[in-house]
Amino acid sequence: MSPTSLPPHRRVIAVIVLIPAVVALALWAFAWPASRTAPHDLPLGLAGPAAATAPLERELAHQKGAFDLHHYADEAAAREAIEDREVYGAIVATERGPKLLTASAASPVVAQLLRQAVTEQASASGREATVVDVVPTTEKDPRGAVLNAGALPLAMAGIGGGVAVTLLGLRGARAVGALTGSATLAGVVATALTHSWLEAVPGNWWAVAGTFALTALAMSAAVAGLAALVGRAGIALGSVVIMLLGNPFSGASSAPEMLPAPAGAIGQWLPPGAGATLLRSVSFFDGAATAGPALTLTWWAALGLGAVLAGGALKERGTDPRPAPEREAASLV
Repeated sequence: MSPTSLPPHRRVIAVIVLIPAVVALALWAFAWPASRTAPHDLPLGLAGPAAATAPLERELAHQKGAFDLHHYADEAAAREAIEDREVYGAIVATERGPKLLTASAASPVVAQLLRQAVTEQASASGREATVVDVVPTTEKDPRGAVLNAGALPLAMAGIGGGVAVTLLGLRGARAVGALTGSATLAGVVATALTHSWLEAVPGNWWAVAGTFALTALAMSAAVAGLAALVGRAGIALGSVVIMLLGNPFSGASSAPEMLPAPAGAIGQWLPPGAGATLLRSVSFFDGAATAGPALTLTWWAALGLGAVLAGGALKERGTDPRPAPEREAASLV
C-alpha cells in the first residue's frame, strides 16, 4: 500500500508524528556526541625510563578511562609510533621537564587537548613543557578545517549518487557503471579542489583521489543497493545510516576516541568515518594504518553493488522485491 492510498486524516497524523521523530533522531545523533566530546581510551605514548615516566603515568591515571597508555623506550620509538598511527601523541620524560610530541594532522583537537594538559601540569610543578608537532597539518590549512568540512559534502554526494541511480530507473550493469563513474569523477573533483587548489590535503594525488572515490562509491552503492532490494524505502534507510549516524559518529572533526562509546567504534564501521580515517592516513602518514578503513569501504561498496545487481536480476525474472506500485512506476521510466 502506497502512502497516498492512506485516508487523509492518517496522512496528517503521519506527518505530525514523523517530522518530530526525525528531528529528535537528528538532535540525538549530532548533539549527543558533541556534548560528550572528551578522551575515551585515547592512545597516548609515554617514553623514557620507567622511573621517569611513573609520575606522569600516575597523573594521567587520575583521568580514569581517558587514555590508553603505550610505553616506549625513547623519543625515537615514540615518534615512530606516532607516524605509524599507533598513538595520537607521546610524552617524553626528560631532565628538563616533559616533552610533548603531537600529530595535529591526526587530529588538531587532540593535539590541542594534549598540549593544554601537559603544559598545565608542567606549570603546576614549576617546569616548562616543550611541544613538538611530529606530523603537522599543512600551512594552508593549519586547523584541518578543509578535511573536516569536506565530510558532509562527500556524504551528500554519495547519497545523491544512489538516489539518482534509483530514481532514473537504472538497473544491473548500467547502475553499477553509473555509480562507479560518478564516484570516480567525484574523487577527481574533490582532489582537484582540496589537494591542487586549496593545498590542504597533501600526499600522493592519485591515492587521495582514490580515497575520495572509494568513500563516495561505498555510500552511493549502499543507498542504491538498499533501494534495489527493498524499494524506495531503501533510500531513506541508507540516508539515515550515512547522514544521521555515519556523519556525526565519524569523528572527522575530532577523533573516534573523543566520542562517547559506542559512537566512535560504530562510526569507523560506516563509510564517512572509515573514509575520513583513510584520508588522513593517505594524506599525512604515508599510508600507515590504512588496511582497516580501506577494507571497511571496500565491503560497503562490494555489498552495495552486489545488491544492485541482485535487485536488477530479480526484476528481470519478474520477482522484483519492491511493492507493486513502485514496480509500475519504475516500468514507466
